[in-house]
Amino acid sequence: MASAPSALFEQPWREVSAPSPLLEQPWREVSEKYQSNLKFVKSYQPENKQVKHLRILLHGPVGAGKSSFINSVDSVLKGRPAGRALTDANSGSSFTSKYRTFKFHKNQESTYSFVFNDIMGFEKDSDVGVLVEDVKLALRGHVKEGYEFDPKEKLMEGVDGYKLGRTLGDKVHVLVCVVSADTVSVLSDEMVKKMKEVRLAASELGIPQLAILTKVDEACPEVKKDTSNIYKSRYLKEKVEEFHHLLGIPLNCIFLVKNYCDEIESNDKMNAAIVCALKQMLCFGEDFLNDLET
Repeated sequence: MASAPSALFEQPWREVSAPSPLLEQPWREVSEKYQSNLKFVKSYQPENKQVKHLRILLHGPVGAGKSSFINSVDSVLKGRPAGRALTDANSGSSFTSKYRTFKFHKNQESTYSFVFNDIMGFEKDSDVGVLVEDVKLALRGHVKEGYEFDPKEKLMEGVDGYKLGRTLGDKVHVLVCVVSADTVSVLSDEMVKKMKEVRLAASELGIPQLAILTKVDEACPEVKKDTSNIYKSRYLKEKVEEFHHLLGIPLNCIFLVKNYCDEIESNDKMNAAIVCALKQMLCFGEDFLNDLET
């Protein structure tokens, strides 16, 4: 008996379409909560009366966008782009060299109740960039305002720039790691080691830690087209998960941000993600300060 034609047993060829680069729903909602988050940020006051300002320290690789994030927060609060923290898009080394505290003014008489400390960035080589030991000193409040970091010599007691008498307000209350989203996969082992050392030091002090992945528009074309796609991007969600495994920071403590760069007008889509991250920093810092009182 003649065998049946093989064509009868062949499965019809089907074209398998690639998954959409965007999720149907954002995995973190920021736009709907923007106004309530902004209200919280603007009205925040530490309950712990030993401090006037909650102190947030930014650290991370050179060029990650630490200074730009400070400018972005300032832009949100002012309702227009701001540029108080100097940045440099062309330099291959850290543009921030001094330890500086940034306050944000409500008006001529008052400031918001949180501050940021900008610090020299980490670099992969051991003789450039901020030293891990200097970041640890900053956590404990031992670095004076305006101290110029020396990549070749750590700050020590007795040296100009070392602060002996400290208050709770001088110490760091929240540590935030800032990394560019498009560099997560190529962070060197040395860079990861430095960030982990700082993370361990903060953990020993009980300081809460978060992370923000910046330059999301450069990492994902869908976000470049529309900033509201930040938390719908499959690629960026993968970067968050990758960074979570790399440094051990919980997923709910890692945020995505598009910093102000070439914008000349305030952008609510960008603001929503910035304020979402900022609110969580304040909440974590507030819990830390309150625990010290118990």
